[in-house]
Amino acid sequence: MIEIDPELKQELHATLSKEGVSLKQWFLDNAEQYLREKSQLTLPLPFGNDLKEEAYS
Repeated sequence: MIEIDPELKQELHATLSKEGVSLKQWFLDNAEQYLREKSQLTLPLPFGNDLKEEAYS
């Protein structure tokens, strides 16, 4: 359970309800998206002299 300000929770419920989304579903969707973004691998890109060396390899 996450404790948040009751007024914020009420406003979130009201706004999401207008969109036909529950607070639980909104949280799950955003949590999944956040984890997907964080789990993406980053590839090292050559910069500076590394780039020149690769061009001549």
